[in-house]
Amino acid sequence: MIPGVFASWRPGLAALACALWGGVCWGQQAAAPVKVEVVGSGGQYQLLRGGKPYVVKGAGAIVSNYAELARRGGNSVRTWNIDMAQARLDQALEAGLTVSLCLPVVAPRYGFDYSDETFLVAQRTRVWAAVERYRDHPALLAWILGNELNYANTQPALWDEVNNLSRIVHHLDPNHPTTTAIAGLEEDVIRAVLQRAPDLDFLSFQAYGALALLPEFAKGILADTPFMITEWGPLGHWEVDVAGWGAPIEQNSSQKARHYLNQYRKFIAPHLSNGLGSYAFLWGQKQERTPTWYSMFTYSGETTEAMDALQTAWTGAEPENRAPRVKSLLLHGKNAWQNVTLAPGERYIARLSASDPDGDELRYQWALRPESQARAEGGDYEAPIAEIDGMIENPALRHIVLRAPGAPGAYRLFVEIYDGKGHAGYANLPFQVQAGEAGARR
Repeated sequence: MIPGVFASWRPGLAALACALWGGVCWGQQAAAPVKVEVVGSGGQYQLLRGGKPYVVKGAGAIVSNYAELARRGGNSVRTWNIDMAQARLDQALEAGLTVSLCLPVVAPRYGFDYSDETFLVAQRTRVWAAVERYRDHPALLAWILGNELNYANTQPALWDEVNNLSRIVHHLDPNHPTTTAIAGLEEDVIRAVLQRAPDLDFLSFQAYGALALLPEFAKGILADTPFMITEWGPLGHWEVDVAGWGAPIEQNSSQKARHYLNQYRKFIAPHLSNGLGSYAFLWGQKQERTPTWYSMFTYSGETTEAMDALQTAWTGAEPENRAPRVKSLLLHGKNAWQNVTLAPGERYIARLSASDPDGDELRYQWALRPESQARAEGGDYEAPIAEIDGMIENPALRHIVLRAPGAPGAYRLFVEIYDGKGHAGYANLPFQVQAGEAGARR
């Protein structure tokens, strides 16, 4: 398509075409934003914000709680869309944080064809409008051109269009860098992006257990490429051991906290010579296989030990009052790796080992839910799973008696621990109910 086709639509699209083909375009007089740039060479890169070095110590956030992030030593948030972007930018500014704003670039896995010019024009128009609207906000740090576009992608033209979009953004906004958030660490994907989208200022990666590959990549294909980690966190639900019936076994809150701290110290901090920083996942609460798998907040808003770990990583100091610690959860005398199988309608004891490092009095809340049947990928929406009521005797006690559901199938037992100071711990255990199973215990 030639620039004249855009001109036949409206001036805004004609200007968009100018950005793509190097023409001279018109625009509005811009306000004075805070300039951000990537500087360096030879494997030594850094962000400069307002002329000063800026290492991202951030988290992905779907809700506010930005003041809590700043209080714990964080300095930035990232988004996955432009929903409520103005409010998020304003809240971040008030808290002294920056925002890496994710632009509406659609992943091919949702059925979009990156050779379809009609789709491409519509998407460029949306990106153009978003950049024009938010480019001068003083909290803006960077533009993320799409999230995990490579996931299940088979279209090489995708990266050509990412490069086009980056050129558009740079034409409209010379004051903020561009990147795209890549799922995983895969050499063929990195090579494709480096070759076909050279206009990007840096690359971004999202890795969980696979973050352990970063030292190898930082010495190899990324040795002379500035990069950022835009998602990292606990072991993913696709990376853990599973029970005999396929249910993934989730780390408890204390195991996750240790994992966060170890991952940061071993794989992120040592690579800040060309790594520009990182965003931990998730500064919020969401259902993804369970309500707790990636959530750093409980549903009712308490903070968890993962946030304590991030504060230690970012500041070198633990919080004054810490979240409860979880040691183990047993059901019918077994842990999650021992394939807990119960008989329908029978009673079983669940035992929790937990403590509070500050000696705070603990409160407990248990819940029973069916095992998630969701098969969503890439963080797509999953509906919350309702609790099964009436199966737990005295659910506010530390140890409880569970009556197994009458219907055979897969279930999960949850417990949350509260310290009365706004902090919580948690654990859960998958189990199955199977007809003919014996050995019930009171």
